[in-house]
Amino acid sequence: MMSKRKITVAYGDGIGPEIMNATLAILDAAGAQIEPDIIEIGEQVYYKGISSGIEPRAWDSLRETKVFLKAPITTPQGGGFKSLNVTTRKTLGLYANVRPCRAYSPCVKTHYPKTDLVIIRENEEDLYAGIEHRQTDEVYQCLKLISRPGSEKIIRYAFEYAKKYNRKKVTCMTKDNIMKLADGLFHTVFNEVATEYPEIETDHKIIDIGTALIAERPEIFDVIVTLNLYGDIISDVAAQVTGSVGLGGSSNIGEEVAMFEAIHGSAPDIAGKDLANPSGLLNGAIMMLVHIGQPEVAERVANAWMKTLEDGIHTSDIYQESISKMRVGTQEFAREVIKRLGQVPQSMKPASFAKGGEEGSGKMKLIKRTPAKKVMIGVDVFIDWSDAERDANVIGERLRQVNADGLKMQLITNRGVKVYPDGMRETFCSDHWRVRFFNAEESAITPDQTIEVLRQIKTLGFDFIKTENLYTFDGVRGFSLAQGE
Repeated sequence: MMSKRKITVAYGDGIGPEIMNATLAILDAAGAQIEPDIIEIGEQVYYKGISSGIEPRAWDSLRETKVFLKAPITTPQGGGFKSLNVTTRKTLGLYANVRPCRAYSPCVKTHYPKTDLVIIRENEEDLYAGIEHRQTDEVYQCLKLISRPGSEKIIRYAFEYAKKYNRKKVTCMTKDNIMKLADGLFHTVFNEVATEYPEIETDHKIIDIGTALIAERPEIFDVIVTLNLYGDIISDVAAQVTGSVGLGGSSNIGEEVAMFEAIHGSAPDIAGKDLANPSGLLNGAIMMLVHIGQPEVAERVANAWMKTLEDGIHTSDIYQESISKMRVGTQEFAREVIKRLGQVPQSMKPASFAKGGEEGSGKMKLIKRTPAKKVMIGVDVFIDWSDAERDANVIGERLRQVNADGLKMQLITNRGVKVYPDGMRETFCSDHWRVRFFNAEESAITPDQTIEVLRQIKTLGFDFIKTENLYTFDGVRGFSLAQGE
């Protein structure tokens, strides 16, 4: 008998303890060789004054075991609390979120019985960096950060996943018709990496129509790779159209550590009522078993679970009079799965997992590039200003006086729209203004010129909030034009 594999386990909040008890009972009955190290995370830790939601000892456990089976947690709203899910993914470098979305028809009602897709979501960047600021009385910002290495790692992981699991197509989803630099980078890197996998079909969808297609024709997709926020949204859409978000499990893979969980939240409204479906966490645990090199146990659990669904033993969230035979609670569902260990489904394809495990993805190869030549040619200065009329011509005429050795104002925008010179009177303006300064010939400028611009702006009585330097990279503009420019 193999030695037991130590794993870190967190029972979480809300329905977390109930579904974790059910999941661990099934794994134990199936012969999983695991040794849980229990840690405390979530709501109770937050209220101890630890804003991250995780105690220092828990990090030690994760560094030791490198495998985390986590039940859902509740992140208190407001008060400076940070999402533990995001913190864990970023701190441990869990850059790849993998969410299989498969229909379990006819046992679980769905209009899309042929769906079998996998969503691979970038896990560390994008708006989920959580870098937010209140800049004026009216305006807040959230920074969207996309990096070339981060994009390449997740895109390459998606192609490697498709190759390993004999998937035929990888679809990239972005919004690069609007965010031409940030999302445009992701799409560009996708095209570059795709050339290394000529045997795999590729395509690209704008995220809005891509989401609509997932809702209407999910069976046309195979593997989807996308940015963090988009991936979070479309994976719930895909899970729901295949039957229920309550069935979905996911893995979060890094170069050293991996985390496995359900895709749903802590559902405090049904906590303690023995109503929760443990299937999402159980499917996450099945992925964990494959990861730690116990695929035979994973198959045994997955097949017993599908046989339970096939026999019409359903929790309330998927119970249908026309399909289901018995409505059960959380723990009884687990007992029914345990009864069927060793059986396989008849109407669904039995589970079969690759042997050998996945223990970490290892260092992902990145394309070697020569850094671009960066030249600063201008600066955007953001200003907090409001008067009764919020007339862009008023602020524009005053700022035309600024001249720092030829560095002069070129235009003003409000919420991204050009409002001076030649703005439209219909454009609504907030108290947050972006003022762009260039030399007339858009030649290189110095930091001293920027400092002088700020000094003169202050002298004119304006409150500047922040600056953004404007660069070219190998002569290509590294910033967007204003709407209407």
